[in-house]
Amino acid sequence: MKKSMIRLTALAFITAIIMTVLTPLISSAHCQIPCGIYSDNVRVVMMLEDVETLEKSVSMLNKLALEKDVQSKSQFARWVTNKEEHAQKIIETIANYYLTQRVKTSQEDYVERLKAHHAVIINAMKVKQNTDAKYVATLKESVIALLKYYPAEHKH
Repeated sequence: MKKSMIRLTALAFITAIIMTVLTPLISSAHCQIPCGIYSDNVRVVMMLEDVETLEKSVSMLNKLALEKDVQSKSQFARWVTNKEEHAQKIIETIANYYLTQRVKTSQEDYVERLKAHHAVIINAMKVKQNTDAKYVATLKESVIALLKYYPAEHKH
């Protein structure tokens, strides 16, 4: 009885570990299936919304940095988290959507496209590391540069 209980517990533990590792991979797999649901241009617009949030985050961080009260410190922490999340969202959109599905070695301008997408990732990383608005402005420029590859779709 004791050995079977130990085996059952070990099996449950191993299953829990496997599910913990695989569930995020399975649930995010949709973004790597070319289903045709997503609009490339809309993804860029969404990244620009993230950039707006980053602009606000950096602004609020600089405003709250000198405050001494607990409420301001709490808000400061929340703005840091917000900045991290939105910069990471941009990085993940580029890596998990554009680089896996839209930037292809068969494209004549592959290297140019790759550099443009890589610039967004690097600039988002710099926003995570800094609180100077110039980094957000550079990120915004690099995201806007992607519109050249993903123009708005006109439906008539």
